[in-house]
Amino acid sequence: MIDLTGKHVFVCGGSRGIGAAAARLAAKAGADISINYHSKAEAAEAVAADVVRAGRRSWTVRADASADGALDRAMDEAVRRLGPLHGLVVSAGIFESAKLEVMSADFWDRTLAMNLRSTFLAVRAAARHLRAGKAGGSIVIYTSTAGQRGSAEFSAYATSKGAQIIFMRSMAKELAPDRIRVNCIAPSWTETEMSGATMDAIGREEVLKGCPLGRVGLPEDVGGSTCFLLSDLANFITGTTVTVDGGIDMRG
Repeated sequence: MIDLTGKHVFVCGGSRGIGAAAARLAAKAGADISINYHSKAEAAEAVAADVVRAGRRSWTVRADASADGALDRAMDEAVRRLGPLHGLVVSAGIFESAKLEVMSADFWDRTLAMNLRSTFLAVRAAARHLRAGKAGGSIVIYTSTAGQRGSAEFSAYATSKGAQIIFMRSMAKELAPDRIRVNCIAPSWTETEMSGATMDAIGREEVLKGCPLGRVGLPEDVGGSTCFLLSDLANFITGTTVTVDGGIDMRG
């Protein structure tokens, strides 16, 4: 049984999709949850209400995860409200395509800012609190299988996700002396608002042809793996990427 009782987890990008699922499941496992969102206040409040219904405390905060200092302020307030931080989930990001010939520099910069810069800023902010708590902790970063293999017409996205993996490995080494574990989860096709439109454009039947388990992922599939990595059951796991893709990217 995964037990997060007494832990405070900050979910960066927790108003929808995989981040929201992780927040709800972590609450059911006993954690108090701080939820950061960028624009969807109503959705964030709905997730917070589910956390409270699970018998845990919750707090929501609007902050642009890619803006320097915004997450520092948000986490400072989260700790004041819900107590010492024990875990961070980095789910904020965007998933957009552009062919090389028409991709603008602004598109490239915006993708890396939302997916990579925000990861750096979230981890930097959380590390300060986790180190201060002197009790270790766990950081989970959502990357993608696109970051492991590349993806045509999603090169900016894939680059940002691949860089997240290298950043995670660097942080796992840097934060290990303080018993702070850092890992990535790499989902493939997952039934979320962010990826649903792309799956529709490709064709659901075509997508399913590449899914050995006969379906695409659900946010809860990734959320369950997140709770494991946040828990003490994973206290000897750091610096690794857990692929949650139903076998889509099997290598043999």
